[in-house]
Amino acid sequence: MTDQDPRLSSPAALRNRDPIAGLLRDVLPDSGTVLELASGSGEHVIHFARLFPDLVWQPSDPSPDARASIAHWITTEPISNVLPPLDIDASSESWPVARADALIAINMIHISPWTATQGLLKSAGRLLPAGAPLILYGPYRRRGLPLVPSNVEFDASLRARNPEWGIRLLEDVQDLAGQSGLTLTLTTELPANNLGVVFTRQ
Repeated sequence: MTDQDPRLSSPAALRNRDPIAGLLRDVLPDSGTVLELASGSGEHVIHFARLFPDLVWQPSDPSPDARASIAHWITTEPISNVLPPLDIDASSESWPVARADALIAINMIHISPWTATQGLLKSAGRLLPAGAPLILYGPYRRRGLPLVPSNVEFDASLRARNPEWGIRLLEDVQDLAGQSGLTLTLTTELPANNLGVVFTRQ
């Protein structure tokens, strides 16, 4: 975008949005509010809002630049079911949200400290009603299975950028989720060695 246009654009978001949307079709509620954590450029939430017009979409991101991008995408697209972006740090004890009917975090867990995952799962257990989904997308390690070479390289590059980042063990995420009343109900392979992971609030 131009210097006057705050909209950010992510090639990865354009590549993975349709496979993720396929997963969402199977697990999202028919109505209600979907809270997205770490919305980044905002391209995902805009795309999903078009595909699921009966849902209200609540984007969020701790980055001011990301929130500016999201806000501008909202004003330039012909959609009315996306709320202004919120400033949410997943690791925070309190979020400016009282409830959500579904919660999504795309490519967040491996590009944030473990405290962000802890906060995400704790808040999901608090905000989601029984039967509601928490939907995660990204690369994961799985116990007893080797990482594919591309993810080995990706994990090394993440840890070089920030020692607190890295591809997480899915079983560690599952154990932590269980402490907040979330049960793993679906794991599905998605392109580029990523997983779609769905937890359901019990």
